[in-house]
Amino acid sequence: MPSAKPSLALVSILAADRVGLVSAIAGRLYDLGINLRDTTFAAMGQGAEFSAVCELPGDLGTAELERELAALPELAEARVDVTEYEYEATPGPESLVTHTIELSGGDQLGLIARLAEVFREYGANIVRLEAQTIPGSGGDRYMTRFAVAIPPARAEICLSAVANTAGSLRLDCSVEEA
Repeated sequence: MPSAKPSLALVSILAADRVGLVSAIAGRLYDLGINLRDTTFAAMGQGAEFSAVCELPGDLGTAELERELAALPELAEARVDVTEYEYEATPGPESLVTHTIELSGGDQLGLIARLAEVFREYGANIVRLEAQTIPGSGGDRYMTRFAVAIPPARAEICLSAVANTAGSLRLDCSVEEA
C-alpha cells in the first residue's frame, strides 16, 4: 500500500538558547524523514526561536511530531507548537528579496513602525526583519536589518525615502542589492 501524500506543517519552538539547540531539532526532524522548507532561527535575549515549514511524510501527523520534538532533552522547558500549514510553500514574487537594508544607531520608540510604513507606501514587501540591541563601550547600538522585495519601478524612490527617514532618525543606513 503506497504511503499517503506528504503534508505541510509549521513547527514553532521557543526555548532557552543553548549550544546544540538547532542541531538537536534539525537532527530529530531528519530522523523522522521531514524535509525542511523555509526555516528561521534566532537567539533573542536568552531565549531562542526556531520556526520552519516542514514537509511531513504521509504517515506522520502534526500531533505525533509535536510529541517527538517535545521529548527532546534540549526542549524540556520549551514551548513546541506544530500546526498544519495552509499556505503554498513555494515563495511568490513578492517574497523574492531585492534589497537588504541595514540601519544602526540609537534605539527609538516607533522606529520599526516608521520604516515599515515607508516600505508599505512604496509597495515593498518586508520578507525578513531582524532587530537587536548590541551592547558597546560607548553605549548600546540598535541594529535593524530588513530584507525586502521592492517593485523595480519604485526601488529608487523607495530607497531614497528610507535613507531620508533614517537620516531624520539619526541612523546610519546601508543598502545592498540582491
